[in-house]
Amino acid sequence: MSTLSKRINSLSESATLKMTKLGRELSAKGVNVISLSVGEPDFNTPDHVKNAAKKALDENYTRYSPVPGYPELRQAIANKLKTENNLDYDASQIVVSTGAKQSLSNVILTLIDPDDEVIIPTPYWVSYSEMVTLAEGKSVFINTDLESNFKITATQLEAAITPKTKLFMFSSPCNPTGSVYNREELASLAKVFEKHPNIFILSDEIYEHINFVDKHESIAQFESIKDRVIIVNGFSKAFAMTGWRLGYIAANKEIAAANDKLQGQTTSGTCSIAQRAGIVAYEQGLESVLEMKKAFLRRRELVYNLLNEIPGVKTNLPDGAFYFFPEISSFFGKKDADGNVIKDSSDLSLYLLNVGHVATVGGDSFGNNNYIRLSYAASDESLVEALKRIKEALAKLN
Repeated sequence: MSTLSKRINSLSESATLKMTKLGRELSAKGVNVISLSVGEPDFNTPDHVKNAAKKALDENYTRYSPVPGYPELRQAIANKLKTENNLDYDASQIVVSTGAKQSLSNVILTLIDPDDEVIIPTPYWVSYSEMVTLAEGKSVFINTDLESNFKITATQLEAAITPKTKLFMFSSPCNPTGSVYNREELASLAKVFEKHPNIFILSDEIYEHINFVDKHESIAQFESIKDRVIIVNGFSKAFAMTGWRLGYIAANKEIAAANDKLQGQTTSGTCSIAQRAGIVAYEQGLESVLEMKKAFLRRRELVYNLLNEIPGVKTNLPDGAFYFFPEISSFFGKKDADGNVIKDSSDLSLYLLNVGHVATVGGDSFGNNNYIRLSYAASDESLVEALKRIKEALAKLN
């Protein structure tokens, strides 16, 4: 009999972190593993942001910060939302957390009661449904596929809503697919939410600045539902600040206060030095972000062409983020050299790791078993070699 709580026993291990761990273990044995499993920019944090952290140390910003973040950072976030997104929030509606991941968890824990339903389009980031489980809610999935560019329609949304629906959560640009909802698509979803005033919308916009089609569009722009939208964003992807653990929400004052209350009983305020660096990141413009975006755009074209050269693999051209989510079900039922059958996407990812020495993540953890996720946050040379290895490994299956 387990001594652990039902709560922890009900959770699954993060698939992305698991594959990263397995890749590192193989590397430690001397194997040259190329990791395409982790969602982390391979760029360094910009110098002006690092210098701001050094300055914060020299100025002794080393004590507890206010639970929802320094007032100057919250105001910088509010200014960013107005300048870049034409969204009006004041600092009291911003809560800064230890990464966007904590922000997501805070929102779900402050909104969801046991048996509340949370609608999640698939594929979704691996932690979404697990966070709902932790809150004792129920995830309701809307399935999408390659043919729809992994985006839902208003009709699908309407059909998924029940009297128990409390929250809808999605990301745009999307992890793991790179799909981006345009203004018209968001407007059609907003019209559905107008008819259901008790449903909140959690909009994960962490990949906002890695967008290759147009300016970023937030569902919070529609005034009829804005008060029910909770924006989650952060500094990890745009400013290559993954290790700094700096994210935030923008929400109505009641929800912001509830997140402040919860955080005050868990982590309290996030790292004081990271916060001071975040102020400078938002106040000194997007030059470094745009340079990184150019590299991602080049890599996207490179990987797209290489994937299309692999027999049995189907893919679309993602509009944002730095992932591909190719369809690989044609390899299910095939056998490796030892006679082991590839039954699902997890088997295929493990096969690619052990035989091709490339770390990917099975799509089953994202809610779509017929796919795998590849991150192209790696050098051009690494990507060329990785896709070569994947092609050769897949060709060995029979």
